[in-house]
Amino acid sequence: MTRDPAELTASDYLDGAREMASANRPFLAHLLAEEAARLTADPATAAGIRAGFPAPTTTREATD
Repeated sequence: MTRDPAELTASDYLDGAREMASANRPFLAHLLAEEAARLTADPATAAGIRAGFPAPTTTREATD
């Protein structure tokens, strides 16, 4: 089902972040969590969300 992004809540974004984290997609999880934190009114809660989904490193290691 397609939803209007304007109707998505912080909870929706946080659910998506959890799904991406469990699917081993840390960068997408981080981006969704950032949006959830942005939509959260309480600064302490927003900080907790950000702490739970830190930015992944952008460097890749070669797997030979």
